[in-house]
Amino acid sequence: MATIEFPHPLFRVRFRTAPAGTGTARAPWHRPLLVNSALMAVLVAVSLVGMLVDERMLLGESVWLKPAKFGFAFALYGVTLAWILRLPHRGRRVTWWLGTVFAVTGVADVGFIAVQAARGTFSHFNTATDPVNQIGQQVFAFGVPGLFVANLVLAAIISWQKLADRPTRIALKAGLWLAVAGMALGYLMGFTGPQLVRQADGTVVGLMAGHTVVAGGATGDAARDGLGAMPITHWSTTGGDLRIPHFVGLHGIQVLLVLVVVLTALASRYRWLRTETVRAALLGVGVLGYTGLLTLVLWQALRGQPLTSPDPATGAAAAALAVLVGGGVTAVYLRGREPAAGTELTQR
Repeated sequence: MATIEFPHPLFRVRFRTAPAGTGTARAPWHRPLLVNSALMAVLVAVSLVGMLVDERMLLGESVWLKPAKFGFAFALYGVTLAWILRLPHRGRRVTWWLGTVFAVTGVADVGFIAVQAARGTFSHFNTATDPVNQIGQQVFAFGVPGLFVANLVLAAIISWQKLADRPTRIALKAGLWLAVAGMALGYLMGFTGPQLVRQADGTVVGLMAGHTVVAGGATGDAARDGLGAMPITHWSTTGGDLRIPHFVGLHGIQVLLVLVVVLTALASRYRWLRTETVRAALLGVGVLGYTGLLTLVLWQALRGQPLTSPDPATGAAAAALAVLVGGGVTAVYLRGREPAAGTELTQR
């Protein structure tokens, strides 16, 4: 058994390794992905400074908020992928190149977002005819599919391998496919219809699509994005925002891996959590619950409903999901308590 050590001694993820020479030894860190994450971290820092010193706004938010959010998301996901590719697995040459494609296209895509922010204009869906925007739209046209395909193939390769213990495998595989789903859902934004919006200098520019779905459909080229926004995220409070399911899907892998770490830590205090089978079952419940959450926020957004204003149908669906997850956790708990109680009686 090999062990990946987290900062705290309780946080250990164990996985079986094949004999030397089989090509399944632990790999070095994926440098292109780490470089990607480092560059994204620098962009976040620069964007935070920009938000403090640059007063320009786009749709009611700082021009630097978008590169900050994208930089943070890519930094986190890049480190996550680099860690996954370090685990023993077959096909490492292919996965290394896929990780490199993800790293390079990610830098290109987010780099254009930063350039457009500096110019005080929009990156996504911008129909302006100036050369910088036209080149950037071509970058998106090739870069976004590159990110999606690289992640899709990585998920397919990882899915049939035993990278780690069962709870971690469930988190990794489900998380990668949730990320694929989240990326795919981003394409739905392209069907929201055109809108006319103002750049930071006050001039009007056309966007071929946006993030917001208005109940009953958009009217003409009327602006939909930015009419009302939640704090920090700036998700719409006047319509359904497709960025929400996009976000939930992309970051499912981090949520599930954190759940693995938390359950491992709690196992030292709660006997019923000490078996891998129980923790794996809880991860299964977590995956079902998170997938249900993704489905719920997607359904809500497609109906033009803000996250902050759920209707009775959304509330009922959320309550049913909570009951389902609670019932699953309870069933695993009751089943896990029996062997733990039996072991305790035997020891006495």
